[in-house]
Amino acid sequence: MASSGSSSPPWQVLVLVANHLDPKTLAIASCVSKSWFISMSSDHLWQPICSTHFPSLSTLHFADSTVPYHHLYALGRISAKHRLQKPRKPHLSLNNLMFTIDVHNNNSRVFTVLKLGGELKTDPNGVFRFDIDVDGEKILVGDDDLGGLRLAWNVVLEGYKGVFTMMECRGRGSDGWWFSEELPSPGCCSGGGRRGWRAGLRLGLGGKGESGGGGGSGGGKMKVEKVGVGVLSIVSWRYVSVDDVLRYLQHFLMPSHL
Repeated sequence: MASSGSSSPPWQVLVLVANHLDPKTLAIASCVSKSWFISMSSDHLWQPICSTHFPSLSTLHFADSTVPYHHLYALGRISAKHRLQKPRKPHLSLNNLMFTIDVHNNNSRVFTVLKLGGELKTDPNGVFRFDIDVDGEKILVGDDDLGGLRLAWNVVLEGYKGVFTMMECRGRGSDGWWFSEELPSPGCCSGGGRRGWRAGLRLGLGGKGESGGGGGSGGGKMKVEKVGVGVLSIVSWRYVSVDDVLRYLQHFLMPSHL
C-alpha cells in the first residue's frame, strides 16, 4: 500500500529534482529538513555550479576535501557582493575639520596657518589636495637654511574634540620645499587609509623679500605665499580621494563611529 501523502518523497526523487534547480532554489530547499539538506547539499550537485561561477574557489576542494562545494560557492557569493558594494559615505566632512600648519626655523616660528575645512577650495577631481594662502608678509629664510626647518600639519576635529598629526618633519625637503611623510595604518582593512599613503606639504614661494646675509641665492629671503597639502598613494603617486581620506581620519578622530 502506498504511503500517506504527508510523508517526505524518497531521497532518490529529491536528487533527481535537485539536478534541475538553480543555486538559489537549492539553497532554500536545503533548509526544509535534515534529509533535504543532505540531498540538496551534496558535492555532485554543487561541484559544477561552483566550478562555473567561482573556478578559483572550486580548486580549494582539492586542497581540503572536507570543505563542501556548497560552502565554497557561498563564500564566493559573499565575496562578490562585498566587492560590488560601494564604500559607505564617511561620517566626517571637511566642515568638521580644521587644518593647522606650523613652520619653524630652528627655534624661531616662521608662521602658523589655521584654516577651516569648510573654507578650503576643493579640487575639481575630488582629490584630497588643497592650496592654502599664507596672509601677511611672512618671510622664510633662503636655501642655505633649509636644514633648520621644522614643519607640522595637524587636522583638528571641530570643538577641539580630537587631533591627528598628518606629518611632523624637519630638515630639507626632497627639492628643498616639498616635504612628505608616510601615514600610519589605521589598523583595519576598512575603506581607505592603508599603508602606502603619504601626507605631502609644499611651501609655495613668491618673490624675494628683504635682503639679508647668508640667505640662499643672492643672499635674499623668500616669501611664502601658499602652502599646498594633500595625501598621495605611493603606488600610483596620485592624490587620494577626499572621501577615502575622511574615512581614514575617522579611525583616529571618531573611533566610536566605525
